[in-house]
Amino acid sequence: MAKKNIIIRPILTEKTNTLADNPLLNQYTFEVRKDANKIEIRRAVEAQFDVTVEAVNTSIRPGKSKSRVVKGRQTKGRTSSIKKAVVTVKEGDIIEGFYGEEDFEEVENLDEAVEA
Repeated sequence: MAKKNIIIRPILTEKTNTLADNPLLNQYTFEVRKDANKIEIRRAVEAQFDVTVEAVNTSIRPGKSKSRVVKGRQTKGRTSSIKKAVVTVKEGDIIEGFYGEEDFEEVENLDEAVEA
C-alpha cells in the first residue's frame, strides 16, 4: 500500500487540538484508511512528517443512519464510518502544518513559553 494513501486528513476538533498542544502528550489525530494497520500508519506518519512515532492507537467510528423529508417524502441514508488514528510522537517533535501556517506560529510561541 502506498504511504501517501494511508493518511486521509487530520481531524481538527477542540479535543484533538488540546492533545496536540499539550507538550507532555504530543498526540495528533488523523483519519486513515480502514484497511491500514498500526505499523503502516506509523511508517506513513514518519515518512510524511519526518517525526519519530512512539505509539499508534486506532478506533473505528461507525456510520449513522440519517433521514430527512424532501418534497413531501422521507429520504433515508447513512453516513460512512471512518477509522481514526491517534499518533503519539517523540517529545520535542512537532508535526508542521497540522494546523495550517497561521496556527503553527501560535504553537511555536506556546512552546517557547513552556520552555521558559
